[in-house]
Amino acid sequence: MPTSRTDKKGWRTRVSEILNTRFPIILGPMRLITLGRMAAEVSNCGGLGVIAASGLSSDQLRKEIANAMAHTDHPLAVNIPVYRPNAFDALEVAIEMGIKIVYTSAGNPAKMMKRIKEAGLSAIHKVSNEETARKAQSAGVDAVVAMGFEAGGHVGREQITTMCLIPRLADILSIPVIAAGGIADARGVAAAFALGADGVEMGTRFAASEECPVPDFFKDSIRSADSSSTLLLGKDAMPIRVLKNDVTMRVSGMIDEKADKMMEQKGDASYVQSGGDKDTAVMPCGQIAGLIRESLKIRDIFSEILHDFEIVSHRIQKIYS
Repeated sequence: MPTSRTDKKGWRTRVSEILNTRFPIILGPMRLITLGRMAAEVSNCGGLGVIAASGLSSDQLRKEIANAMAHTDHPLAVNIPVYRPNAFDALEVAIEMGIKIVYTSAGNPAKMMKRIKEAGLSAIHKVSNEETARKAQSAGVDAVVAMGFEAGGHVGREQITTMCLIPRLADILSIPVIAAGGIADARGVAAAFALGADGVEMGTRFAASEECPVPDFFKDSIRSADSSSTLLLGKDAMPIRVLKNDVTMRVSGMIDEKADKMMEQKGDASYVQSGGDKDTAVMPCGQIAGLIRESLKIRDIFSEILHDFEIVSHRIQKIYS
């Protein structure tokens, strides 16, 4: 559990100290979705806003970082998938623009660590299993985001759930663990701390926020979802959890190799931004959508979590009183 209460000083954990944020709550990066204004609002609320570099040119990334910095003076991060051909260009843009935290994923962070540390940046890397977590720690990252199989968007092929992954990594790593997957409210946050995490990442919860720049039908689909409303596409090469609709149900019936090829042709799951409607767009979403019933402003999401965290903590304490 955080070592301080939900007062004006925030929560003190190893992650909040690394990030220099009031709360160890991170905006899960989503391609062409978590852009400048949305990231700035999360940072203004005391969390860490993350701008997704994937899908952006260097000039577009500069524009989004500048937009974020125009609306917040709090810490921001840039997510850079290591495997993408423009990864090092994105890193140089982040350094040039004064970003202090780099959030790597989808590849070996060791390829970028020398430059990251030369520039004096903190590094966070997303993992989904023990092997990649150990490698990330050996590479010198400051923390890992441990993503459970129930998360939305791209997930690990090993199918390890958050409940199993977080305590295992907390046991074997010396660096902090940030929990991701299946977290949308104070109960999930408290559970993550109980499992040994020092912070949480939320994607689907913020995707349904008022500030999220996705079509209304996407948010409507999240709000009307239940725990069985998602499925996995492309299970072999690039598994991705999305909402069920006409197009994703059709793709799910393909053999994995064909489904993977189709997903690669589409560019990424976030091509909901490229058009379509509730039946034809691919919408990344976690199983936790079943708990989301309204679109709130990001500041109200934070307020709700902080308020309810006190209630959850009190409930737990009563068990031992």
